[in-house]
Amino acid sequence: MIPIIILSFATVLAGAWLLLLGKVTAEDWVTSAYCKVYDNMKLIKKLDAKDLRRGELLSRYSGAASVLSLVMRGDNTEKKRKLELRNERLQSGDLHSLSMLELPGYVLQREFEAIGKGSIHKMILEKSFELFGKKHAEKKTRNLLAKLLSYPMIGVALTLMLGAMTLGIGSKTAGAAILAIGSVLVLVLVYAMYDELCDLVKKRRRAICRQFPAVVSKLALLVTSGMIMDRAWKMTANSQELELYQEMRKASEELDNLVSPETAYGDFISRCNTKETTKLASAILQNLSKGNSEIGRLLKDMAHEAWQERRHMAKRDAEKANSRLMIPTMMLFLAILVMLMVPVVMNFSGL
Repeated sequence: MIPIIILSFATVLAGAWLLLLGKVTAEDWVTSAYCKVYDNMKLIKKLDAKDLRRGELLSRYSGAASVLSLVMRGDNTEKKRKLELRNERLQSGDLHSLSMLELPGYVLQREFEAIGKGSIHKMILEKSFELFGKKHAEKKTRNLLAKLLSYPMIGVALTLMLGAMTLGIGSKTAGAAILAIGSVLVLVLVYAMYDELCDLVKKRRRAICRQFPAVVSKLALLVTSGMIMDRAWKMTANSQELELYQEMRKASEELDNLVSPETAYGDFISRCNTKETTKLASAILQNLSKGNSEIGRLLKDMAHEAWQERRHMAKRDAEKANSRLMIPTMMLFLAILVMLMVPVVMNFSGL
């Protein structure tokens, strides 16, 4: 009786998933293809950066280049070529490489406004805006939410079917294990996708905080030397390729395109979403009409505070690292203790 009930529930879940799949529209396919193309482009940029670092390393050690080339075999040209070919196919309308598993999630977002515009959607949208910018945030949010909605349905349905069939053939222990472990594993793996997004946002914010002291110090130096704020901002933004510098370049490009400073710096605040960058952009907006004298002094004070906070952050990170090292240290101590005690115990037992 129990296997039949479980199988019925699994059938209902699978049937609902198939019903939603039948309501998928062309717009859902396009959104999925758009996100896939964007992900492939991001991966291509990462591979380009990796090849660039490899080339710089080989050119730096020209004498040992042959040895290094053997250790660091090949570049990523073939991988990039395959990714570019996939993007060309997707952009030309060939959607065979896309997975159907996430598509019912788009239908759920469209059918139920509480899902498509609810609190979870807003949380994901805020994080996506930081990671992907205003242009891509909405589509990436819909894509991730579609996965979070669709994967549990089909994953739990398949797990329940397999567990019910195992129970039906008389293997109760194996069937119960499949039902329990399989369902939990599906939910954990689905949650891991959302947790990965949160982890990327946290890492990005920490990277921006680490880069901020150098940025504000350079701005203070340029402004106090007589350079106007817009030019100092652009020169600083173009000096490196790290996260904060990229966000500064986006703001600079918006200003060059005649976007109002309030909008450009406001978007910069939203994309970075740290107290340091918020304070910097707010100070610049408040002092646009006051010249360099006052903003230069503010930037100097801000740079001093930023370096002080950077030192405190380094101390906190060192303390965390020491606490994490305690576990392997204790394990090593116990292993050494066992190695010393075993021969002693064996000698006593021999007596």
